Amino acid sequence: MNIAVKAKKRYDSGKQPYLTGLSMGFVFCGFLLLMLQKPTPTTAIMMIAVPLGLMAVNSVLPRLFPMDRPLLGLINFLCALGILVQYRYSVNRGITQCFNYCAGLVAMIVCALAVRSIKNWKLLMLPMFGASCALLALPFILRGANAGLGATAWVSIGSFGMQPSEIVKILYLFILAHLLSRRRVFWALCATGVMLAFLVAQRDLGTAAIYGGTALVMLYAATGSLLLIGGILGAGVGAVSVLYMLFRNSFFLTVQNRINNWLDPFATYDQLGGGYQIVQALIAMANGGWWGTGLGLGNANVIPEFSTDFIFSAVMNEFGLVFSVLILGIFALIVLRSADIALRSASAFHALLALGCAGLLAVQTFIIIGGITKFIPMTGVTVPFLSYGGTSLVSCMAVMGVVQGVANRNERMLREDRRLAGEETP
Repeated sequence: MNIAVKAKKRYDSGKQPYLTGLSMGFVFCGFLLLMLQKPTPTTAIMMIAVPLGLMAVNSVLPRLFPMDRPLLGLINFLCALGILVQYRYSVNRGITQCFNYCAGLVAMIVCALAVRSIKNWKLLMLPMFGASCALLALPFILRGANAGLGATAWVSIGSFGMQPSEIVKILYLFILAHLLSRRRVFWALCATGVMLAFLVAQRDLGTAAIYGGTALVMLYAATGSLLLIGGILGAGVGAVSVLYMLFRNSFFLTVQNRINNWLDPFATYDQLGGGYQIVQALIAMANGGWWGTGLGLGNANVIPEFSTDFIFSAVMNEFGLVFSVLILGIFALIVLRSADIALRSASAFHALLALGCAGLLAVQTFIIIGGITKFIPMTGVTVPFLSYGGTSLVSCMAVMGVVQGVANRNERMLREDRRLAGEETP
């Protein structure tokens, strides 16, 4: 055990400088290219500030707040890439994304410290469930702000907008982890059903799929029963099919349109809410080829939602297929690292919590990448860490903060075990 711990520490400390250096060099060169194309003082500042910010976060933050360094480095690289791509298309969006990232860092630290410090989560479960229901009910209370949209998942108060379901993701993970760690499978299914009912009523089926997929991952980890998972999947598919057949031309008209766009986007290309976005995304990705058109030389801005739902199409357009596959590999590494942290947890609650975070990230990435590549119908969720938007980025960083909290708890328990065994504390 002692040899394994020392090997892990050498890996964590030895690889981190290289990862940070590569990230800084990539971001610096990216902004340098933009500077050469269109020199501005703002670009010059970003060219220096963003790489230095990466170095500070990767190097200084773990000294102040215990963090899993490789996981932190991978997350920060994706966030820096998101800032770079957003800035390339809009200076204001790029700068705003920097502030969103800072807010996300605060959320990550808060979640990590909460997981590390709070001993008794039982007393918080009922308030968490009540807060989740209240937040998911907000779009119905403020429905007027969302009139005319396909999904009513957003809440707007003046110039401030947010998607409550992104915040509820965090609470949802804690609720499921607590119930399943105590083998309360029925109540976990009831809690999931309530959340899904709110999301389906909002016609936010993409987020509903993320919640449902995450629940299945955690249920299988807690029970190991394929029969249970198969039964839930069958019941869910049956219920969705019945609802779709009954209301596809009324309540779920948007869903009907998205299925038509998925089957043949060219047939609905000129229709309102038709396949224009999908077609333009496919063209942009095809134009990127193996190595991309080059940063600043692409044309993905013809896609209406290129900064949010279709940001991966913009990345593929300018950086190419090879780079995009590497980005998917980074997502896979984050998921695997989070799952490894879950496996090293001695507490069922914390193990399920970290595994739920890994499952949520994996399901969300699969849904949006599958949608823009026409593998599955487009659902309109964001790409974690890359898409523009404060609520999305903050929630993704908070999810990773939960994993960081579990990782820190694992290290504390390991040190305590070594102390009790009489070994020297490193």
